[in-house]
Amino acid sequence: MTIGVSHGGGSNILTAGAPSDEALVGTVNGVVRIVRGAAGWTETERTLEGNHIHALVQDPKSGVWFCGVEHGGIYASEDDGHTWEKRDVGVTAQDIYSLSVAEVNGATRVFAGTEPAHLYVSDDLGLTWSEKPALHAQETGEWRFPAPPHVAHLKHISFHPDDTGVVYASIEQGGLYRSDDGGDSFTEIPGMYNDVHRLVSNPADPNRMFVTGGMGLWLSRDYGSTWDNVFSRGSEYGGYPDQLVYKPSDPSYMLITAGQESPGAWNRNGTAETRISRSRDAGETWEVLQAPGLTDKFVPSVEAMTLEEAGGTVQVFAATSHGEVLWSEDGGESWQKAVSGLPPVSKGGHYHAFTSDPRR
Repeated sequence: MTIGVSHGGGSNILTAGAPSDEALVGTVNGVVRIVRGAAGWTETERTLEGNHIHALVQDPKSGVWFCGVEHGGIYASEDDGHTWEKRDVGVTAQDIYSLSVAEVNGATRVFAGTEPAHLYVSDDLGLTWSEKPALHAQETGEWRFPAPPHVAHLKHISFHPDDTGVVYASIEQGGLYRSDDGGDSFTEIPGMYNDVHRLVSNPADPNRMFVTGGMGLWLSRDYGSTWDNVFSRGSEYGGYPDQLVYKPSDPSYMLITAGQESPGAWNRNGTAETRISRSRDAGETWEVLQAPGLTDKFVPSVEAMTLEEAGGTVQVFAATSHGEVLWSEDGGESWQKAVSGLPPVSKGGHYHAFTSDPRR
């Protein structure tokens, strides 16, 4: 099995029969394939070079991969990512930030989020797309991203664990929105700061929902009616969290990544002061990982994280703006650098704070 590691890919919490030994990594200079052999992980292939990859996601039924490109539209691969073809007829906003796949009424539906914040869907594996205009119709003057061109984007698309007709749209910066009809209408979920990075639901208790964002981690225990700010700026866990995963067999076990401040501070300071933290009680309390192979408050930002549980093995891949992939095969108890020297993995221009040579 090949897994995807990308900033805006919706399928980053996986189960498998056996641990995967291949991964596709979305970088600022194409898709990089890494393969595990007897000597460890090595880079074996680059495709779509010259394209900044924001999102990678695979349809588990057909095996088709989808790739979202900054200012480049959507590509698809039917041979496990070795070759790609453009598939974005009907997508008028070509800056793709997020991709997700869900089974709707027994069939595959692919979702794409863009900048400006529009939502598109495809029911024919990407051959044609149509917009769900209800989301963009919610836009207000507060949908405004700090960095140029100051336009909000649909950063992440997720679903209710038991009902894929319930769609969550995380707008950076614009807030959190829910659709109960597959995207035909949307309502805002208030209660947290409007810089929303992603929503993650606990599959064992869907009333328990988490939002990472520009002002920390938010937790709802009542299906979004009320929210608590678990930690925020200045916290020992970092104040700018993004990636959040859990163990499928035990969703109370969670990992989160966070920089100390926003990307503006990364540029000023030359460091994100990133840390990875763990919860064993479904997000009520957290501890910064002090694990072998993992440095506390490291310089690059963790821009993508994928967790795969296969039997008794829990693999975690954390890709950084330095072009490294950190890897754990024991759920985060210990880490090693799987590969380095890749192009940066980055949402937008995050990597500019750390490197002047993005296309290495």
